[in-house]
Amino acid sequence: MIKAARKILIVEDEPKIASLLKDYLETQGAFETRVEARGDTALEAFETFGPDLVLLDLMLPGLDGIEVCKKLRSVSTVPIIMVTARVEEIDRLLGLELGADDYICKPFSPRDVVARVKAVLRRSGPGVSAQRPKALHMDEEKFKATLNGNDLLLTPVEFALLRTLSAQEGRVFSRDQLMNEMYPDYRVVSDRAVDTHIKNLRKKISDTSGSEDMIKSVYGLGYRYEG
Repeated sequence: MIKAARKILIVEDEPKIASLLKDYLETQGAFETRVEARGDTALEAFETFGPDLVLLDLMLPGLDGIEVCKKLRSVSTVPIIMVTARVEEIDRLLGLELGADDYICKPFSPRDVVARVKAVLRRSGPGVSAQRPKALHMDEEKFKATLNGNDLLLTPVEFALLRTLSAQEGRVFSRDQLMNEMYPDYRVVSDRAVDTHIKNLRKKISDTSGSEDMIKSVYGLGYRYEG
């Protein structure tokens, strides 16, 4: 069985550097790569490409590397290596504030970059991108929820339910609290209605990500979300 190549998202606005990184990672590291030159488009690419690691430049148009790193960390634990010429930023990049996994200073050797990428991937373990259940996005205007870039195809009630749970990760919601969010007109419905919607929601999440344990049952209390 042929093993799938690990995916690297390169976010770099200097074409020569981006091309160099792409060439070396593909030829010397046997990685599959994608290049984005802007921070804002990098976030979209992250969802559709599903990388195992992100090489992220600090200075970017659209959205700088610091903001991109923050946004990625809010939805994923995928390894992030920052690329910077600003040595004074290193402690901040690797600290709790941003949570980058490693850094590379410009100018750099492409061979060193490949070695660093391999080392970080070894530390993170296999299949990181497949373990990214946190890449959940809720579009309030369209009532659309996507998980790892895939539309969950939720009903309006399921959307309201998932929005409530995911907005306060780890908090336990009772069935009554969830019913108030599902049916704000206070119509009378059975407690079982919540259980049925949770069951349907879990199935849609499982069909999309292979994991249905993002919504936990808390015996005697209700449900909580653990992205």
